[in-house]
Amino acid sequence: MNSDQGTYEQILRLIVERGPITAGELAKILVLTPAAVRRHIGVLVKDDFIEEYSGPPKGPARRGRPSRQYVATAEGQSQLGQGYSDLASNALGFVRAVMGEEGLEQFIHARAESLEKRYGPVIDAAGTTPAERAAALTDALSKDGYVATLRRGGPNALSIQICQGHCPIHEIAEEYPQLCEAETEAFARLLGVPIQRLSTIASGGHVCTTNIPLGIPRNLRSRSRKTARFSERASTTPPTGGVLEGN
Repeated sequence: MNSDQGTYEQILRLIVERGPITAGELAKILVLTPAAVRRHIGVLVKDDFIEEYSGPPKGPARRGRPSRQYVATAEGQSQLGQGYSDLASNALGFVRAVMGEEGLEQFIHARAESLEKRYGPVIDAAGTTPAERAAALTDALSKDGYVATLRRGGPNALSIQICQGHCPIHEIAEEYPQLCEAETEAFARLLGVPIQRLSTIASGGHVCTTNIPLGIPRNLRSRSRKTARFSERASTTPPTGGVLEGN
């Protein structure tokens, strides 16, 4: 493999992993000139492996014209390997045909349970907080080919997000969205908190994003306790007379 080919593949993988990302950000990571990165980006766009990101800019707002950001296309995703997608799709089709929808659901939930069994010991050893467990799950997913990263969920840092830049089964999940639903439920059980799947590659997103709450600010907690105490008093105090509107 020549150096140009190696750089080309590095840039594609970084865009899959960290997109949306700019040429300038890629240049800093790879210690290359922006001109060299833009040259490879031009080839990747021509090959239909990446495209310009049309959503809101990632990161803090900056003055002036925003830099172009890039994400991987479905074709670019496929360059990291789909492995057994055709075989798995045929297998699921066979299960549905022979065992019906109930059998298909059992198969999909068995797969989710196998994820829990494989990742559970690693996550349990990492710690008890959602952040510690999410970091361990991110590492485990990356080792399984999901190109996962952990990102801050918002400006108030009330959540973090696991972003899976690659999904080896996204073509199958387009036909069987129950796979994504069961996987999300398994992640929630592994992390021990309610989570939300914000986007999936199978449904057209450039990345699978899972939002994980870290808690609420102390002032909101105290406000919630006050509200709870007020509600408790209201529910135990007998009415002084009159009829509530709407009753």
